Amino acid sequence: MKSYLFSCLKKIKSEYVEIRYEDITSVYIHYVGKELESIGESTEKGGGIRAKEKGGWSFVSFNNLDKLSSYLNFAVKQARLAKTNSINLVPVPSQIKIIPTTPKKDPRQISLEEKYKLCTRYNKILLSAKEIQTSDLRYADVHTIKYFANSEGTYIQQERFWTVLGMAAIARRGNNIQSTHEGVGGVGGYELVENQEEKAEETVRRASNLLNAKPTEKGKYTVVIDPKLSGVFAHEAFGHLSEADFLYENERLLKIMRLGRVFGNQNLNIVDEPPIPGEGGFYLYDDEGVASRKTYLIREGRLVGRLHSRETAAKMGEEPTGNARAISYEYPPIVRMSNTYIEPKNMSKEEMISQVKRGIYAKGFRGGQTNLEMFTFAPEEGYLIENGKLTKLIRDFNLTGNIFTTLKNIDAVGNDLVLFTGPGGCGKGGQFPLPVSTGGPHIRIRDLVVGGK
Repeated sequence: MKSYLFSCLKKIKSEYVEIRYEDITSVYIHYVGKELESIGESTEKGGGIRAKEKGGWSFVSFNNLDKLSSYLNFAVKQARLAKTNSINLVPVPSQIKIIPTTPKKDPRQISLEEKYKLCTRYNKILLSAKEIQTSDLRYADVHTIKYFANSEGTYIQQERFWTVLGMAAIARRGNNIQSTHEGVGGVGGYELVENQEEKAEETVRRASNLLNAKPTEKGKYTVVIDPKLSGVFAHEAFGHLSEADFLYENERLLKIMRLGRVFGNQNLNIVDEPPIPGEGGFYLYDDEGVASRKTYLIREGRLVGRLHSRETAAKMGEEPTGNARAISYEYPPIVRMSNTYIEPKNMSKEEMISQVKRGIYAKGFRGGQTNLEMFTFAPEEGYLIENGKLTKLIRDFNLTGNIFTTLKNIDAVGNDLVLFTGPGGCGKGGQFPLPVSTGGPHIRIRDLVVGGK
């Protein structure tokens, strides 16, 4: 493959050209209640070309590798017609890397029938309780070999297995409907989704228990949030604000997101780190052939970095971070997160809760939205905190605030970092779902607005 891609590139005269080609094999199983909605296997091969010429970008996707030279010529001609402002790319060293992978249990060696039986067993557990009305179970395993070559002499070949399982239970009592979910998996093999009966049982138990929970009074509370919710907070509320392609086009936000600005206390570190083995957002080289790395967005409370492609790094006079990603060869790479999390510190969850006279312990995530610096998140469940103790189970509440005010109000960071990968992913610019992981420790936030009854 390397010699063929380079031989085609050598025939092209352009400022810059890159080729991405992917060989993808996937299996999917989807249950809704007792009904098997879909099951199957698929294979797909295709590529994408980006060409830069006289200030213009072009992008062409294709499926016939034998016609690569003609596609390259077409991409260059398109770029010459796309007259825009000058486009520069930060220089990066050219390199040649081949990165294989060996999962503990190769999903390709497991029959579709065995995968079906595993999912059926989990789905029966999800439907096992009396007041569970329906379930939603999704399984997928995807094997991908990605090839990248550009006119600067870089060639990267990466192999990847992505195996995930998502389970949801929906309970109903009259007009009271409650749902809970669990997700497992990441970059790895079939072993990631085996022996998950306890997760399925816990999903059912939590959904059933929520039918007995009560809504809470709205108001301002000290809120302790669990690792799943703190990860969503880091990703949705702050991570997207750190993606440089969004930042440099928004003059108001760029002034707010000034490097060096203090956003929180010295215990607060927010990180994006692709090269964490096994996590959903794991990769060693991005879709521009740039080596991935750990990037601090906030360090000791200060804004110290943001996520870049080669183009955005050049526009902002900063270093590339290896965060140019595309969901498939059909799309051009854009700036995306990978594994985004809040770093742990030294306080236990129990100590954090014991210091709260009146507050809420919020767990899980069932939805929400962000609008620039404003956010609203709906946890799956929660407990009242009264005089340092967890008391009543509560439901149907949300957390709302300004991200910058909320960051300043984080007064405790836990010691129990957990990262989560699910069957979904991150969406941006029409590209969904992109595999990522989110996580953090427990964190405590003062004066957070809680919406309830």
